[in-house]
Amino acid sequence: MPLNLMNTLRDRAGTINDSSARSEGLHDSEIAALDRIDDPLLRKVDMPFVAVHYPLGFKIEITTNSEDVLAAAAESWRFFSPRPVVSSLRLRIGVTEKSSRACPPAPVFRADRNLFSVVADAENFAICDLSQGFAFAWVSHGALQHRSYFRYHFLEACGFALLAASHVTPIHAASIERRGCGVLLCGDSGAGKSSLAFACARNGWTYTADDASYLINGCKDPLVTGNSHQIRFRPSAVELFPELAGISVTPRAAGKPSLELPITNFPHLQTAADCQVDRIVFLNRKDHTQPGLVPYSRELALQWFWQAISNSGGAHDVQEASIRELLDLPIQELRYRDLDWAVRRLDTLALEGK
Repeated sequence: MPLNLMNTLRDRAGTINDSSARSEGLHDSEIAALDRIDDPLLRKVDMPFVAVHYPLGFKIEITTNSEDVLAAAAESWRFFSPRPVVSSLRLRIGVTEKSSRACPPAPVFRADRNLFSVVADAENFAICDLSQGFAFAWVSHGALQHRSYFRYHFLEACGFALLAASHVTPIHAASIERRGCGVLLCGDSGAGKSSLAFACARNGWTYTADDASYLINGCKDPLVTGNSHQIRFRPSAVELFPELAGISVTPRAAGKPSLELPITNFPHLQTAADCQVDRIVFLNRKDHTQPGLVPYSRELALQWFWQAISNSGGAHDVQEASIRELLDLPIQELRYRDLDWAVRRLDTLALEGK
């Protein structure tokens, strides 16, 4: 920090200490306000609330000055069980005392080498040091009042960025399994991954993830994990699944709304935390004049997967090696129009085995 700026901040703080402040008859809250003036970078703010969670099974310790942050973390991650991993990632989240209850704008994400940033505005931002497994964020009370916004854009964005730098490779794919045959359903946004995964789960498949799977680095056989405790749809999914009617819409990144449901809403579905992958299937609902499963280029698949991991801010060398090993599996494209037909075709694929 430039010396003149440091001096300016120090001058603003003044020279009032606790004893002189009390001699002036100031209340504790007013003294705390003076302490904040003396700490313009908010380095000394007390973070008395601590919780440990295991998103995707990996340990993250959260420290904060707000119990609402811990409540949000529990909502996102309380169902995950720990894996036998010693190292702990750290997430420090401060909440400012601004009184505004307005929801902040969608943040902008940027990355350079080991740094990953999330910036919505001057009161709502986060910085992740991916090489150190540490992130800190400051958010307003308004952001916390909009719990889904805070969880999606800050808590989960920072948490999964740290995980991607240390333990996993993110994959924009759904993961399902039947008869010992694990399938990754891949495709761009809107390809129908969540809908087809849910339709398969309604018909006896085991569900692991909707459109966000994570390849665990270092496994001998390709193993993916995900949030098997919830599923997210686009609002148009109500047309396919009447049981989704009446679910409130949650704002997501880039203005894309979603329906977010706990999997406990569907007690008949089978779920698993992990899924061993045996086949990769790219979804194509546009070219459906001749529906069926056709071979898919390994090079095109590599380009598609690389696009996802290049935006993750993770350990790219490790992730690329994991992806190249994954792509030794059979890769096909499923061309379809009718959802029930697609489920039946995947059933046949599972019957064919590994």
